[in-house]
Amino acid sequence: MTQPSITLPASGAYSLVNLRLHRSHLEKPGSLVFDTEGFALAEIDISAGAIDRIGPSGQGAARSQAIDCRGAIVFPAFVDCHTHIDKGHIWARKPNPDGSFPGALTAVGEDRQANWSAEDIERRMEFSLACAYAHGTKALRTHLDSVPPQEDISWPVFETVRDRWKGRIELQAACLFGIDQALDEAWFNRLADLVAGHRGILGAVTYMVPDLDMLLDRMFVKAMDLGLDLDFHADETDDVGAISLDRIADAALRHGFEGKILVGHCCSLARQPDARVKATLDKVARAGLSVVSLPMCNMYLQDRRADATTPRWRGVTLLHEMAARGINVCVASDNTRDPFYAYGDLDVLEVYREATRILHFDHPVGEWPATIAANPAQAMGLADAGTLKPGASADLVLFRGRSLTELLSRPESRRTLIRAGKLIDATVPDYQDLDDLMEP
Repeated sequence: MTQPSITLPASGAYSLVNLRLHRSHLEKPGSLVFDTEGFALAEIDISAGAIDRIGPSGQGAARSQAIDCRGAIVFPAFVDCHTHIDKGHIWARKPNPDGSFPGALTAVGEDRQANWSAEDIERRMEFSLACAYAHGTKALRTHLDSVPPQEDISWPVFETVRDRWKGRIELQAACLFGIDQALDEAWFNRLADLVAGHRGILGAVTYMVPDLDMLLDRMFVKAMDLGLDLDFHADETDDVGAISLDRIADAALRHGFEGKILVGHCCSLARQPDARVKATLDKVARAGLSVVSLPMCNMYLQDRRADATTPRWRGVTLLHEMAARGINVCVASDNTRDPFYAYGDLDVLEVYREATRILHFDHPVGEWPATIAANPAQAMGLADAGTLKPGASADLVLFRGRSLTELLSRPESRRTLIRAGKLIDATVPDYQDLDDLMEP
């Protein structure tokens, strides 16, 4: 077990004192006094695995079991709302030949056809979730490639894995296919019923195909008929003509959709003229969409040039402009060690650290820490995640850093993980565990 920075009592109620909380992680600020970065010195009383009280540091009653956190920052357990654990960790046997988006599509398609048996997917999912858990994730949504015949393999495996991880990571899954495949209405209806039977989310990759509006209508109607939420990959390109985010917002307004809609990537928005950007974002706000940017994967894939020249743009979407309109915005891990992204470990702190640098989540820090906690919890419809409040489960990540610059300057590999008031193991699995799956 990785050595935590504090120890907890074996039993009974206790308090974490002299710690720092960010206002975006609190349901109510109470009487806490926040500094310019939004942090306040505080203490948390914990008993029976739940948070009893959150208050200013030094104002609680004298307690025999008080643990001094030495000014360290504490976050709620992470919420990772956009991942691909069915693809994860196949790089060793199927790398991206050139780092491009088409190269990733081709490589994953070939590996899926050759290797994605139930056993292969289950073991890689387990490895991925062990990584996420050891880094402090409490809830995670994965996309599942659902092109024939993979849907009949992956969804039952996901059901088994979700049951096994119950109580450790709350898992959701969204189906993933190119939206033009929904032209086959019989196949699409069967897939939607399969997704509903596994308590999943209806999702697709949208492209600017001729029948896009009709296909979106088909998805919205089916989601409403089955009581499903929606999750789209949209506009993962620098093509200014890619405006499916705008079309998704149109469809949501047209149907008066009352479920939750999460849209990922939206890269092309950053390349579009200002007037179109404003019109699209105003519509997204009215439609109540949530948007997730995937900064690490999009930096890896977008604007990669075959002529060995330097990329000229970052690939991320316009989260600042969205947040200014009240749109619920998030950042997430996306792919890990597969042809779409050669790196990553489902460490949401790494995502936030890189997002701060890439998207300028600082000066001011504002409410940006919510993008890995409260905001994705809202997008996923989770009531007991992402927010620190009395009565909630004591699911915390305690860091050694005492300020944002300390927190984000090191990997924080010795973070302390508390779940339901107890210390948990923060040891990641060994890559060698998957070696036999990587053999030709």
